[in-house]
Amino acid sequence: MEFKIPIFEFPNFDNEEFKNCKEIKFKKVKKDGVAPENFYLTTHLPTFYKYKGEWLFPEHNSLNCVPVLRYGEIVITELRDLKVGDSVVIGRTIDGTEGIYLHREGFPESLYYKPGMSVEKSFSADYDNLFKHLEYEKQNNGYIVWVLGPSVVFDHDTRVALNRLAENGYINCVIAGNAMATHDLEGGYLGTSLGQNIYTQENMPQGHYNHLDLLNEIRRAGSIESFIQSGKVKDGLVKTLVENEIPYTLAGSIRDDGPLPEVFGDTEEALTDVKKHLNKSTMIIGLATLLHNVSTANIASSYRVRKDGRITPVYMYAVDITENILNKIGAAREYMAFKPVVTNVQDFVVNCERALLKSKDEKEVK
Repeated sequence: MEFKIPIFEFPNFDNEEFKNCKEIKFKKVKKDGVAPENFYLTTHLPTFYKYKGEWLFPEHNSLNCVPVLRYGEIVITELRDLKVGDSVVIGRTIDGTEGIYLHREGFPESLYYKPGMSVEKSFSADYDNLFKHLEYEKQNNGYIVWVLGPSVVFDHDTRVALNRLAENGYINCVIAGNAMATHDLEGGYLGTSLGQNIYTQENMPQGHYNHLDLLNEIRRAGSIESFIQSGKVKDGLVKTLVENEIPYTLAGSIRDDGPLPEVFGDTEEALTDVKKHLNKSTMIIGLATLLHNVSTANIASSYRVRKDGRITPVYMYAVDITENILNKIGAAREYMAFKPVVTNVQDFVVNCERALLKSKDEKEVK
């Protein structure tokens, strides 16, 4: 069965309930990064703003931001990015009476995940839907963002599967931290991850030095790309990303070894770069990282305006072995277009690679 993505339907603003709605009001920003009193705080839900007789719909949305009028359009803006003179929408009602109308019904009710699903669910139907969705995005110029924790690169089969998915167009961007990239590059350079053999999982003698030796060599080279070009990295996801010019963002934390030269140490710079990619995303897959996935769930728009004008949801598939972590991610996403999968991330990645590329392999063999 072909994958069908839900399409957003606009409300009928000719209806009587909208005729007497007031237009939005604004207040000017008086200090950079500080919103005026009574500012409207955004949610993930699609929201309209009435201005000069028209109901404006922003190109992206994001949680806990403010709407700003720029050149006749509403732009959803982080509070930290506000500049003196910006016109910020004020008001706290969402029924349209103050010109702010939240339209939950634009997408079908099935889009909203209902908490309480059993951890013992088989997830087979979810997998089937995911595979169709990935294929749909690849065939329809989607932008598939993967958010990765370091455990996805600790296993040989998972690293191979991630490489193949990236090489075949199922990964368009990666968001991660210093650890994921470091241990992936350690695997390609020394054949270990956190000092353990990538294939056998055996601890190597003095293996705890390996990722620091790797970091030292890359910092000596000046960049990840320069180190890869030297030919010292045999394989791995980061190598594939660099060689295929697939963008990635590495956001740092307070206790990063090294870190790698490309890691953003400044939180605001990291958020800006992450949001640049998430604003383009049409689908998100987050694996085994609570902090990066919760931040992604908050930052990413819940919908995307496609090139053909259709407005479609940005589904976020979150994968973790711990159900409680998925509940936190779902809450951060306000359960909109949220798909949790309780499983081992290594199995998940390998299942994706087999389902999406097995038939292609069989055809090539024939």
